[in-house]
Amino acid sequence: MLYRKFPRAGEDVSILGFGRMRLPVEAGQQAGGKIDVPQATQMIRTAIDAGVNYIDTAYPYHNGESEVVVGKALEGGYRDRVFIATKLPSWLVTGREDMDKFLDEQLARLGTDHIDFYLHHGLGAETWENLSRLGVLEFLDSARADGRIRHPAFSFHDPFSVFKEIVDSYEWTFAQVQYNYMDEQFQAGARRA
Repeated sequence: MLYRKFPRAGEDVSILGFGRMRLPVEAGQQAGGKIDVPQATQMIRTAIDAGVNYIDTAYPYHNGESEVVVGKALEGGYRDRVFIATKLPSWLVTGREDMDKFLDEQLARLGTDHIDFYLHHGLGAETWENLSRLGVLEFLDSARADGRIRHPAFSFHDPFSVFKEIVDSYEWTFAQVQYNYMDEQFQAGARRA
């Protein structure tokens, strides 16, 4: 496995991450249905044994069960070998207290005391305006200070002008940006500030 150092995190992260948006489901289930836990666990552990150290999930994946399955798969010493990335459900936040509530719920689901890379999920103009008004930057400072999150980040789906506003607002570790090979200018795309 090859690794790259995240400049702002100082961490060596595998160039191949393992996303948990779509896990295998039990026979007869539709996509997003009841997770085949033994198969999902085997997949996660096989990836880690092969050198993958970046495991990505999110609050809504598989109706919240993705985080639970990831947490179970990381038992038995696997947690110490990986960086967990998960995402705050930005669109569900209606008050400052929600940010802490969701984070604490995610820590419990994942069976860990900290999240390595905590992304604000699917930021765009509306969600960013709402989170900003509700004190998201103070939340980040607080959660970093008490050790619940190590590296703040965000995923993004909107035009470049909004991306620039968000990226310039805080000392983010990274941004996860949709990239369309057929249209490099779609959303933030390949543009540089």
